[in-house]
Amino acid sequence: MIAEILLFQGIDELDALVPFEILQNAKAAGAQIDAKLVSLEGDSEIVGSHGMRMLPEGRLGAAGRPDVLIVPGGGWNNRAARGAWAEAQKSALPHAIAKFHEQGSVVASVCTGAMLLAVAGLVKGRPATTHFEALTELRSAGAEIVDARVVDDGDLITSGGVTSGLELGFWLVERYGSERLARGIAKQMEYEPRGKVWRAQRPSQGVGV
Repeated sequence: MIAEILLFQGIDELDALVPFEILQNAKAAGAQIDAKLVSLEGDSEIVGSHGMRMLPEGRLGAAGRPDVLIVPGGGWNNRAARGAWAEAQKSALPHAIAKFHEQGSVVASVCTGAMLLAVAGLVKGRPATTHFEALTELRSAGAEIVDARVVDDGDLITSGGVTSGLELGFWLVERYGSERLARGIAKQMEYEPRGKVWRAQRPSQGVGV
């Protein structure tokens, strides 16, 4: 499984880096899982909402369609000049998300990255979640709000605010690797996963319950 994590100016750094580290730990453990930090431009420095400077590995989709496209959040709830809200107004990023979803990528979000999925037209009639301060907007976009840390509706996976990216990362390892692997990585990282993963058709307790 190849995951590409989509960076953009003003992202919340944890939204991107937490699932990246978990997936790379799975790769180091021998799983057929890899994660790359990418952007629409590919070669421009990204500055996160807390000032961290990051250089993407390349352009989104440059190596072919990713199996999973992970969309971080940041800057939505406060309508920041840089972040998810600003990217939604420019439309290029939501358009790219919609294109890769249409081509077959599973699209996942952390925090208010779900609002970019909403702007891309992906959440109407779908179970989903996001940061608690954006739940009303996500519902207004047509999503069916689910009270869970991670909501897996097959080709669309959303997670709650910021630290829910941990549960998303572990869930992706479980989904594309194994529960045993996910538990092992959580133990190695000395993290005790919390909450639940909701899956279409049936709720799952995930790796932490």
